[in-house]
Amino acid sequence: MSAKKILTIGEPLLRSVSHPVKKFDSRLSMILRDMAQTMYDAQGVGLAAPQVGLMRRIVVIDVGEGLVELINPEVIASQGEIAMIEGCLSVPGRRGCVIRPEKVTARAQDKKGSYFEVEGEGLYARALQHEIDHLDGMLYVDKMSYEVFDDEEEEQEEAAIG
Repeated sequence: MSAKKILTIGEPLLRSVSHPVKKFDSRLSMILRDMAQTMYDAQGVGLAAPQVGLMRRIVVIDVGEGLVELINPEVIASQGEIAMIEGCLSVPGRRGCVIRPEKVTARAQDKKGSYFEVEGEGLYARALQHEIDHLDGMLYVDKMSYEVFDDEEEEQEEAAIG
C-alpha cells in the first residue's frame, strides 16, 4: 500500500466534477487500498478520489465503525437538518460551520460493481455528504455559514472529515 499526496484548496482538480467508474478491476482495488491508507495516515474519517488527484467517483470513509468503500455514490434521500463544525484534509488549518441533512441514504457500488445502499446519521451522514460533494467539485467552504477559529472550537461539536 502507498499513501498519496492530498491536494489542497487552490488546486484546480478539486473544483472539477469526477467521472463515473466503469471498470471494476484490480486497479480499482489498488486505488481503494491506497486511498484508505492515505486517509488513515492523515487521521481523517473520509477521503474522495479527487483529493489525491484521481477524477473518479470513489470515496472511502471510516468514522470508527470500519472502512466503507463507495464507488459512484449518490445521496438518494435525506432527512432533518443539523449544523456541525467541519474540517477537511484538503483545507488544512481551517474549520467552518456547515448545515447539512442529519440523516441520509446513499446508493453506491462496491469494488465488484454490485449496488448497495447505506444509511447514515450524525458524523457518518456528514462524511457521506462531504465526500460526495468532493466528487462534484465542491468543498465545505462553499457551504459553510461561518468560519470557526481555535478559541471558538472548544464550544462547538467538530467533525474533521476528508
